[in-house]
Amino acid sequence: MLILLVEDDPAQLEPLQAALSQVGHIVDAVEEGATAQWLIKEKGYDLLILDWMLPQVNGVELCRQYRNLGNTSPVLMLTAKDTTVDKVDGLDAGADDYIVKPVDVLELLARVRALGRRSPLWTGDTLTLADLQLDLTSLNLEKGEQKIQLSVREFQLMEYLMRHPQQVLSRDQIEQALWSWGSEPESNAVTTLVRRLRQRMAAIGAKDWLETVYGMGYRLDVRD
Repeated sequence: MLILLVEDDPAQLEPLQAALSQVGHIVDAVEEGATAQWLIKEKGYDLLILDWMLPQVNGVELCRQYRNLGNTSPVLMLTAKDTTVDKVDGLDAGADDYIVKPVDVLELLARVRALGRRSPLWTGDTLTLADLQLDLTSLNLEKGEQKIQLSVREFQLMEYLMRHPQQVLSRDQIEQALWSWGSEPESNAVTTLVRRLRQRMAAIGAKDWLETVYGMGYRLDVRD
């Protein structure tokens, strides 16, 4: 999933971002509410994780603004506030769930998995295209009786391709989808990643499924 994580304490932001990234999520991690305001208008997130207390714009107000824009993806609040009144305020603003700080990483990942099932983009734990299957929890790619485990970055590219089958995806589109906000991939990063994934797909007899459309980009095409 593409996740926006907003937390003003770098000591908490960085480990949470790392934990979410390690299980295959693409995470835009920011410290200011004002930056988050801009991002929610520019990108389509599958999940928002918002700290309650933020400089400039707090998490509850961000959640309210997000809902007012018509967005329906789940929102998880991180908060040191645990009174009933505070919880009601967050839920009334449109939050779906909350975790009281200090955040336990395993609990966070479990809540994220549960909220992912509510996302309008959720299609279950497996993506299937013909006889090609991608397990979104184990990062395994299967074709027939053959199975391989992908690296996190290979998995992210495979997931993006399988969610857009038969479409020609440009390098710019892939960079925007796979690299988090503020990070700058090297000029040949997409080419290198596609080559790695194609080599991995060759091990299960699916190398030819990932096509290069010269001058335009790449396409995942169903093959017999």
